[in-house]
Amino acid sequence: MTTAPPAGTAAAITVDPWDPGYATSLTAEAIGELDATSVRLDLDVELPSGRWRPITPAAGGLPPAGLIVADGVRRIEARVWVGHPDGGPTGGADGDMPAPGIAASIAAGLVRCTPGGPAELAEVDVRRSLFTPSPHATDLATWAGTYVAVRAAGGAAEQLSLALQRQLSDVEVGLATRYRTASGSDDDLLIVDGPLRGRAHLPRTIGYVKTHHAAYLKGAELAVLTALRPGQRTPVFLMTTSWARHSWYLRLPTPSTAPWAGIARCEAASDLPRDAVVDLADQSAAIIPALAGVDYKDPRAPQNLVPIGGLEKVLRHRLGDAGLLYRALRTATGRRP
Repeated sequence: MTTAPPAGTAAAITVDPWDPGYATSLTAEAIGELDATSVRLDLDVELPSGRWRPITPAAGGLPPAGLIVADGVRRIEARVWVGHPDGGPTGGADGDMPAPGIAASIAAGLVRCTPGGPAELAEVDVRRSLFTPSPHATDLATWAGTYVAVRAAGGAAEQLSLALQRQLSDVEVGLATRYRTASGSDDDLLIVDGPLRGRAHLPRTIGYVKTHHAAYLKGAELAVLTALRPGQRTPVFLMTTSWARHSWYLRLPTPSTAPWAGIARCEAASDLPRDAVVDLADQSAAIIPALAGVDYKDPRAPQNLVPIGGLEKVLRHRLGDAGLLYRALRTATGRRP
């Protein structure tokens, strides 16, 4: 039987010398798409499936209160082993084995776009954490910052990655909620980069999925998708995998004629009334194409929107130098940098 160390006692942590980039990790987007083979679709939300056609929304600009774009970046700084404080990195006094973990950094931020004005950075939050299932983990202080101990469900790479992604999603939600509360606006529009999972409770919010891991539509509906012209969208449908959400596809401006070129998928909460979700879909198709990335600036253009690409650059800079952070971790755990 293991016992927790006394308060203030540091657990024994060892940094794994293997490059943290060479390991399996799952993004929230990939995790959300793994069950695509069992997806259930209700194609009749906006139009009966037999009457599907490309939809061109009425021209429209940004909402009066503006558009908020939320995104986050994550980086694993080192893989670690967390052992009992009495037993060092090779195990505890009572024989328990050290548990795997990751020392990681996240940065989340908001960009606000207003009618007639430039996009501006609204909020940024940077955090460093130590994710592990070990009950002995305590905060790890280094000369480059403190990694706050966070309990993960297990030590598998996927479980550690999921704990990291959940923290990033929670921070994004917190930023958006606080910013909206402070602004007092009730007619802005929030776009979150990636699936809406875990964020569907946010009002007036669209999940923006730019990478496709599965073709959910088939047959005549798929033909409608590939026939979209820039600025057009598919009708709204309801999709359920391990969770339910409304969804639709739209096409961004692109010189390519490939069937999936410039295609992005949007998501909205499953409990929205039909008229509300159709209104969100129309807003997205009227606003998002104007924000499309350009290929000479971004290799992920046009799907990586200009506000998202700019925000990502700022956030990656705020993460700090990976080499220095790794050296700090090695020093803090008693290893040579």
